[in-house]
Amino acid sequence: MWSADEIAELCYLHYRTRLPKQGKPDPNREWTSLAAVVKVESSTQREVLASPGNLQVTKEVVAMGTGTKCIGQNKMRKTGDILNDSHAEIVAKRSFQRYLLHQMWLAASHQQCSIFIPGTETGKWKLKPNTTFVFFSSHTPCGDASIIPMSEPENQLSKPVTGGDAAGQLERRSNHDHLGPEDKRKSEKTASNRMIKRMKTDDDGYFSVIPEDLTVQQVSVKREDDTNPKSCEYSAEMQTANKETGLGRPKVVDVYRTGAKCVPGELGDARIPGLGYHCVGLLRVKPGRGDRTCSMSCSDKLARWNVLGCQGALLMHFLQYPVYLSAIVVGKCPYSQEVMRRAIVERCQHISFLPDGFLPQEVKLLQSDLRFEHSRQAIQEVQTNSKTKLVPCSAAISWSAVPEQPLDVTSDGFRQGTTKRRIGSHQSRSKICKVELFHTFQKLVTSVSQEDLPDTLRMKTLETYWDYKEAALNYQEAWKVLRSQALLGWVKNATEYLHFT
Repeated sequence: MWSADEIAELCYLHYRTRLPKQGKPDPNREWTSLAAVVKVESSTQREVLASPGNLQVTKEVVAMGTGTKCIGQNKMRKTGDILNDSHAEIVAKRSFQRYLLHQMWLAASHQQCSIFIPGTETGKWKLKPNTTFVFFSSHTPCGDASIIPMSEPENQLSKPVTGGDAAGQLERRSNHDHLGPEDKRKSEKTASNRMIKRMKTDDDGYFSVIPEDLTVQQVSVKREDDTNPKSCEYSAEMQTANKETGLGRPKVVDVYRTGAKCVPGELGDARIPGLGYHCVGLLRVKPGRGDRTCSMSCSDKLARWNVLGCQGALLMHFLQYPVYLSAIVVGKCPYSQEVMRRAIVERCQHISFLPDGFLPQEVKLLQSDLRFEHSRQAIQEVQTNSKTKLVPCSAAISWSAVPEQPLDVTSDGFRQGTTKRRIGSHQSRSKICKVELFHTFQKLVTSVSQEDLPDTLRMKTLETYWDYKEAALNYQEAWKVLRSQALLGWVKNATEYLHFT
């Protein structure tokens, strides 16, 4: 039907031709991440019967986002008019929700071009059976999906080979900068002149590459508040890989690091150099510049969407079933199929007692061989001899397949160019911030006659964003079950940030 490279190429073409120069990185010194949602429509059963040898698939980008930034906790607003999380995956998903709201308005207006058809319940709709959605990301999602085994051939210890391209520049450091006394003695005995190479991550953390004999199979792990130490093992795929080195495979000596921090009060990372640095399978929050964020990692959010759908609570009022992703495609970058599966599928696979319609998905996970032209790795290769420090682009671009104002360029959570004096004005808002999506939803509700509204929206006094979200009973029940069984410790925004109109 389609390949990972076809999806990547379609998204890269859309980025080059449909997104403006404004908001894109300066390739001499900046990089960014890209994400998108692609609608895939296959031939209907009637079309297949009419022309069995001509199975057509149409692919269309319906939402796109770029960005690498998050606002800190202190910048959050109770008016819903700021984008808390501007990582590309989240910008793309919110842009997708904007597209879905428009498609629902088309359906409610009885226009045949909508992706939705009537469901069996009053006021409810469902996706056309021949329509699916593929999520694309130019890089592995931050958090658990980025903790990838890093291998080295036994005879070439200084060069990591797993995952394709290194995510940062290498610099030499001595083992003694990072090891405890016991490991230092071991190191001196076995290889006194070996060096640890460290690799920069997106948020100025480091990857470490250490000799295989210093790896730690089980480590003491403390909670983030340094109470109640627990132990945790590094992932099964890393242990398996090391057992198989006798087959001529390179040894797993370290992991690619994620900048996402463990949730406060929950199990934390050991931070021991090598395989024991991270504990896998944990919930994480995105790092901020000094000020901690309340935004969960993209890995955690994708795991949540794989159970609850991408539509969110508001649209669930009008939907008989959640809108799930059928596949996730990642561009060329350090990547592990096992790790992606662990982070996005397996953590929530065991969930039971979900409300009707909700089900953990067996989403397809694929990687493309095509690299994003403005990725950190691509820009680094071009700027190999430059002394200019590469920095993430401060802007985020949102694009939705909607007729009015499809494009949005933001910086620090507001429309790019917003002055301090203009913050709070209608012009400062992104089209995908909470309050704007809420107002679009309210327009949809008022466009539907009272008798055609779903039960959850009929004859009720609903005023605030929080009221409408809480009234989506089946979605809230599913989210409660998911949190209690798999995503314990999820950082929820205080309700005071949701009581806007």
